[in-house]
Amino acid sequence: MRPPFRSTRMLALALAATVVPVSTVAAGGQSVAATSSVTLSETALTVAAAPRIPDTPAGRQLTWLLDALSRAPLPESELREHFAAGFLQEVPPAEINKFVAALKGLTLQTLNEADPTSLYGTAKLGGEDYVVTLSVDDDGKINSLRVQQPQPLPPGPKNWRELDTRMRSVAPNVGFLAAEIDSRGRCQVVHGVNVDKPRPLGSIFKLYVLGAVAEKVRDGKLSWDTELTIKPEWKSPSEGGLWERPDNSKVTVREAAKLMISISDNTAADILIHTVGRRAVEAKVRQWSDHPKLNIPFLTTRELFLLKGIDHPRQARTYLGLSTAKKRKYLRDVVAKQDGSGMKPWTTPREVDTIEWFGSPRDICRAYVGLSRLNSKTLNETLSGFDGLGLDAKKWPTVWFKGGSEPGLLDLAYLGRSASGKTYVVTALAYDKRKALPEERVAPQMVSLVKGSFSLVGSR
Repeated sequence: MRPPFRSTRMLALALAATVVPVSTVAAGGQSVAATSSVTLSETALTVAAAPRIPDTPAGRQLTWLLDALSRAPLPESELREHFAAGFLQEVPPAEINKFVAALKGLTLQTLNEADPTSLYGTAKLGGEDYVVTLSVDDDGKINSLRVQQPQPLPPGPKNWRELDTRMRSVAPNVGFLAAEIDSRGRCQVVHGVNVDKPRPLGSIFKLYVLGAVAEKVRDGKLSWDTELTIKPEWKSPSEGGLWERPDNSKVTVREAAKLMISISDNTAADILIHTVGRRAVEAKVRQWSDHPKLNIPFLTTRELFLLKGIDHPRQARTYLGLSTAKKRKYLRDVVAKQDGSGMKPWTTPREVDTIEWFGSPRDICRAYVGLSRLNSKTLNETLSGFDGLGLDAKKWPTVWFKGGSEPGLLDLAYLGRSASGKTYVVTALAYDKRKALPEERVAPQMVSLVKGSFSLVGSR
């Protein structure tokens, strides 16, 4: 079962656009169904001496790729040695060869970030600047590859009135909140648009899951080092992450939590929901949200995909027509027994305003407050793994992020703690239940508005 939305394991050069932090409902930062977060870069790329590529699994694959650029077309046997099977299922060898041929002459300029399984750097091709991102799976094979031209973000809003106008232009339904967290943990609204109206959250729901896990750890009922089993019936379509690991292999709670947030790993989220229990997550929703009934039963990502992807729209309509108790029974007796073999992909919105996870901008702020009160070093490390806005680290030493997307939906939610000790939450939610959002236009606009909002609140 592959991700039911579009795949973005590799984007062609022609599709290059501003790269934004879109964490998807479905998965690991590499796709809307696999919601990872991808990297935003506004820094001008400069020519420099060729950087040293580290001798790591990701580094070795980058070294191979740079060497292979002059040898395209590459034999299929060689491609299978370097690309993960899941990647090749979605991007056939012929398409990879076209992509590689188009990159002939690419020269690496810098490596901005590098760890054993992923790399992010800059390159030049034909005098143009590009951003290169590459990651590998547990076998050291490439499971994500992008070469994209960075584009500057639109300028930030000069004032809240301008922000309102631009925010309302991105989608028919929008919500926005910029709030300061006061000493009593209350969300004091600085500026907002529809701050109390619930909207689909996409993968932002994973904040509730993280909260339920952290509470169990705090109460001594679970440990960050507890090993969990990756059961095949708990796997949920993703690109990379736990979805691609062997059935019944092990993962710690700490790693699952970090994958759930950093690359929006759906399998990690579902494993954690099963570990703490659906009702424990629902308890966090009741505690942090003014709209808990919209999230009960609290769906796993696998359940959402099956409800929308199997026998659509009959199954979705059947589920929506049931009472809460009967929905729980339907998930247990019907959906849990479906293996996904009949799932068909979709690219336009499906029940985005009915079968989802829901919350208002103020609800998200309260979730961030709740996570802050749990006061865990591991929580901070998990939520701080990705910024994406490029905020001045001296002014904003702590930045948390979670986002969400699926066809018709794009959400961003940040918490920033300033050097002076003030804490702000900025959330931008947008959806269209009739057609997919043009993310090449909407995403840069929303990132610009969120980033500009931190400047506006920081100047108060």
